[in-house]
Amino acid sequence: MVVACLMACSLPTQAQEALRLDSLPTLPDSVLLPPDTADIRPISMAENGVKPDSVRADSTLANAQKMALAADSIVKEFVQLQRPKFVPDPIRAMWLGLILPGGGQIYNKKYWKLPIIYGGFLGCAYALSWNNQMLNDYSQAYLDIMDDDPNTQSYMKMLPLNYNISGRESQFQEIFKNKKNYYRKYRDMSIFAFAAVYVLAVIDGYVDAELSTFDISRDLSLHLSPAIVGGTESHSLRRSSRGHQAETGVGLACSLSF
Repeated sequence: MVVACLMACSLPTQAQEALRLDSLPTLPDSVLLPPDTADIRPISMAENGVKPDSVRADSTLANAQKMALAADSIVKEFVQLQRPKFVPDPIRAMWLGLILPGGGQIYNKKYWKLPIIYGGFLGCAYALSWNNQMLNDYSQAYLDIMDDDPNTQSYMKMLPLNYNISGRESQFQEIFKNKKNYYRKYRDMSIFAFAAVYVLAVIDGYVDAELSTFDISRDLSLHLSPAIVGGTESHSLRRSSRGHQAETGVGLACSLSF
């Protein structure tokens, strides 16, 4: 009888526990799983930060090229810092120009001036040769027309073919004399021009070397700009010497920075 009472008491308790378990809501698996495993799917290489071999090779090559360029720039800057700047010596440039025409320009590394200098020498040499040849021809013609020897008639080469000067010998003697003096003058001028080109080449080499250290920065400059003359002056300064009012005009302002 005692056993029956105990069984009767335990039945309501088991029923209540079964009722509580059956009344609980059924949850999905995603809620029961941990947060890290709620969304499990394949992750690509790009999302994982892993690059394919081709992409890694391209990036490595680009980085290597950047490093090579940076190294080259550093080497060039180092070489420029180590290499002293060339400063020509004016005295040496002058002596080289005296020994060799154009030597001063070669020493100063101004090679573009050489065609100008040697072109001037060639022009003077041609003028000297031409005038000297004409001087010799007219000098010989003048000597032949001045003597009485009929076998010396080189002056006929200076006249048109079959040209007859009979009775006008004195006139042509004066003509040949003037021609001779004319070509002598220009022969001498050609010599002076030749010497002038030579001296100018020497002076240019010396001055160019002397001005190689001259300051040509923006701090030393000349500026020209239009300006109104008389517009900002005082009343007393704008009066002329006769007491009349000076007129305002447009002019040119010059400013020197040094």
